[in-house]
Amino acid sequence: MTPVPATVSVPASVTPAPNSVSPMLTRLAAERATGALLRDHGTLYLVDGRVVHAESPSSPGVEVLLMAGGRLPRAGWQEAVDRAGARGAVGRFLVDSGALHDGELEICHLGAVFDAAFFALGPASGPTRFRYGVGHWFGAVRPVATETVERETRRRRELLDNVWPYPAVDHAPVVPRPAAPGQPVGTRQRALLAAADGVRTPAGIARRLGRPAFHTLLDVRRLAAAGLVETPHDSTPPPAPAVPAWIGRAAATDDPDVALLRRLRDALEAAL
Repeated sequence: MTPVPATVSVPASVTPAPNSVSPMLTRLAAERATGALLRDHGTLYLVDGRVVHAESPSSPGVEVLLMAGGRLPRAGWQEAVDRAGARGAVGRFLVDSGALHDGELEICHLGAVFDAAFFALGPASGPTRFRYGVGHWFGAVRPVATETVERETRRRRELLDNVWPYPAVDHAPVVPRPAAPGQPVGTRQRALLAAADGVRTPAGIARRLGRPAFHTLLDVRRLAAAGLVETPHDSTPPPAPAVPAWIGRAAATDDPDVALLRRLRDALEAAL
């Protein structure tokens, strides 16, 4: 087998945007590359510079979402993998065999792609590698522009931090706390709390419930903000953006909303 390069070669004129989530992904899109982008927390598969699939250990795969929703039995999924996996056409087989309609496969697959891409494009400490020519056995359903994937990843990061700026809850076991008298808890949140045994992390709960991992993270942060699950005591919010030197020290304070949330949380903990 001919060795595949671990890095890419792109025109010098291609300059990633300053807010690019992954400069290498931007370069690969400009090159119209086909292959697999391997990062610490997942892999993105590209065809002609567009994202056709993504997977991450942190998020349930498309098969989990389909089976948990009752749309596809396990036997139907296994048949598709056995008969079409070797030629990289599992998604196409599911439609052609009548197991799924085009539209429902597309919606479910896009949801799984954005979910896995969110984790795959997270901050990485290890090397980022690209394997040319590598495809995924599921096959392409609806290619997505890399700009769209990066924009959605940034939007999701901002949404999480706006809800509760303590990312440690994303990886810690989810530990429920008693609700205050009369405090409303939605049906979706009750199901999550029922699956939280003090051992399962948000990723484990997402798999157990058959839900996208990002949506589970969002629910966990909302529950943490409401005091219904514990925030790890050693958690600290992300550092505030640097303040220009010409702004006086008095202006360089914490966001008042975040500071208020901290005081409310500390007061509630002291009262419980």
